[in-house]
Amino acid sequence: MISVIGAGAFGTALAISQAQQGPVILWARNTDHAEEMARERQNKSRLGGIPLPDGLRVTSDKEMAAQGGTILLAVPMQKLQNALEVWADALDGKRLVACCKGVDLGTGRGPVEIVNETVPGAVPAILTGPSFASDIARGLPTALTLACADETVGRTLQEELTTRNIRIYRTTDTTGAELGGALKNVMAIACGVVMGARLGESARAALMTRGYAEMSRMALACGARAETLAGLSGFGDLALTCTSEQSRNLRYGMAIGRGQPFEKGVTVEGASTAQAVARKAAKLDIEMPITDVVTRLVDGDLGIEEAMDNLLSRPLRQE
Repeated sequence: MISVIGAGAFGTALAISQAQQGPVILWARNTDHAEEMARERQNKSRLGGIPLPDGLRVTSDKEMAAQGGTILLAVPMQKLQNALEVWADALDGKRLVACCKGVDLGTGRGPVEIVNETVPGAVPAILTGPSFASDIARGLPTALTLACADETVGRTLQEELTTRNIRIYRTTDTTGAELGGALKNVMAIACGVVMGARLGESARAALMTRGYAEMSRMALACGARAETLAGLSGFGDLALTCTSEQSRNLRYGMAIGRGQPFEKGVTVEGASTAQAVARKAAKLDIEMPITDVVTRLVDGDLGIEEAMDNLLSRPLRQE
């Protein structure tokens, strides 16, 4: 049996898709929310109008949720460590699949690293790639990357988590999968700024391309494989997140570009990731100009015109 911890939009969507295969438990932190979902058979606040299948059981009971041998961790990146500390004993010995993207602001670690340290008896993996919750929940075709250092467990998870609408590709490169999924959010904010400031599609294409080069520099310096960044968890996710307004990171950047406030209560992982990655890049002496500019824009230390001047006045170089 599979359990999903986290009843936000993405966790609910994964639970809906996985329930095609067999029984699934979806854990919601808020008891009232869990009871409403169980009663109404939908997640009104996050995925209204999409029914929960019969094989999906919603609960706020931790012991019930921890029964699954495979646990999907669909919690925000910046809350992952705290969640794992609370659940550590119940999750020992389980296959834990992180379904969040980003870098922890406090430690600079990715989700697999955090699982390894917080629940050392578990087998960690990460599920990432170009995907929107509404597409998955509606049964639309989606392809994702499953990264697990243990190849045997990776094969098991690939077979277990593939559904009629989710096709999963496998890799052992957890570092590449982590960083691809994290860094593309930073680049999406930058592309959103460009579009919000009406700087044009050509400027967005340039930022995406140079952003991909920046992502690759950081990932390779951290031991990732180039082919991972060229796959779904890197290039694929970058393309989706930088071009669709379903992306919260893109919309957030657009709000900055327009000089407008952003939607209240919406998690924007790229904002925290930019800060964490900028610190890490400085320690490793890696040049990441787009990340630096996004960090300063998010902090309010830089205006749009100055940001563009900073990028366009950089020394000319060979591609």
